[in-house]
Amino acid sequence: MVKVELRLSVRDLVPADLEHCGWSGSDQHLARVARELERARLGEVDYLAVCPPTGIPVAKGGVDYRAEEGAGTLWQLAVHPALQSCGIGTLLVEAAERRIRERGLRRAELGVEECNPRARALYERLGYVAFDRRPDSWDETAPDGSSRRYETVCTLMRKDLS
Repeated sequence: MVKVELRLSVRDLVPADLEHCGWSGSDQHLARVARELERARLGEVDYLAVCPPTGIPVAKGGVDYRAEEGAGTLWQLAVHPALQSCGIGTLLVEAAERRIRERGLRRAELGVEECNPRARALYERLGYVAFDRRPDSWDETAPDGSSRRYETVCTLMRKDLS
């Protein structure tokens, strides 16, 4: 067995990072992330990147401070598929929670697709508790290059950060 250790850091995601984030979603998704980076510049959201020493993101995710009154809402969390189950998601969520606390907020919320039990298990392990569910949808690029509407149901979860 070979043991590999990576030194990871968390920093703000910047527009130049997007060319390295194709693993996180379609071109439409990355265009949405680019728009969210403008909101980050305005202080409405934080958008984080987890990086090894190369500086190329291996995970990314945002915290929206406007989505829910009194809470930071985690969204668009993604870890490179080849690096899942290595603790990187935990590092990302904990960094997002620190940002929420730094804003003086004491609650984190997120939505996890009901078809993603692996992610839900991570959030539960980190102390998140389900409190509701709701439908969600967004545009995505289909395999043939066309645009289509993706529809899903998300479990809403929250964590007290005090």
